Amino acid sequence: MYGLVGHPLVAAKSPELFNPLFMARGADAVCVPLQVQANDLPSFVTGARVLNNLAGLLVTMPHKQSMLALVDELHPTARQVGAINVVRCGSDGRWIGAIFDGLGCVLGMQWEGYDPANKSILLMGAGGAGRAIAFAIASAGARSLTVCDADLQRAQRLAESVASETGCATRAGPPDPHGHDIVINATPLGMSAHDPMPVDPERLEPGTLVVDIINSPNPTALCAAARQRGCRTQDGGPMHRAQALLALRFLGFDYQDDIDLAPSDGSHTHYAESKSS
Repeated sequence: MYGLVGHPLVAAKSPELFNPLFMARGADAVCVPLQVQANDLPSFVTGARVLNNLAGLLVTMPHKQSMLALVDELHPTARQVGAINVVRCGSDGRWIGAIFDGLGCVLGMQWEGYDPANKSILLMGAGGAGRAIAFAIASAGARSLTVCDADLQRAQRLAESVASETGCATRAGPPDPHGHDIVINATPLGMSAHDPMPVDPERLEPGTLVVDIINSPNPTALCAAARQRGCRTQDGGPMHRAQALLALRFLGFDYQDDIDLAPSDGSHTHYAESKSS
């Protein structure tokens, strides 16, 4: 059993993705949503450790940081980012935590022909997902990275950490997309119809790639406005498929690429407006 742990789980897509994959491979596995409130996480972990058939956990909000103190070992990604989104529960009883938000975002972009290397990038959001994406984007060879967050000090701390650990020219800055090759929304803005835009679409330049990691609606208001400005867009689909692929590998499955995650009927959804870089 693999559990998806979070609260609330209204927008969670992992069981919908993992269970068909397990069935297609004939794997003796199932992904089950487990709704656990923030204050109950330590009690949940204590109880879950006695389940002999629990092989792993997928971790989502609000537990990505809290889970750090509840596992036995941290994968290098989790140590760098300071958050966890997948836990491997070993047969020896040891729990190992990792995070693939950032690597998944980069891989999802590369699947669609968008390479962040040598690009100027604006990242909106310095929370759990934003932090992971910042390190991954910088490590992928971005020319420069500007981090924006409603919490200015949090953005500044993240920028300093990324610059120190990766050598990428990283700074905290305003939410102005003008002059950037790639704009990434890693905030929750857009999940509700009444949310303000994370950036002013009128400041987007035609040809800019706008990546919105939100799963729904599709398109998000930001992507719809960006398309009207002549921008290329990518929704959260490729990132979340790539995260799933990396998580499955971490959990011991042999999935190799995005084709392995295509629907069993042979169809394959393409998420980008254009594949040109």
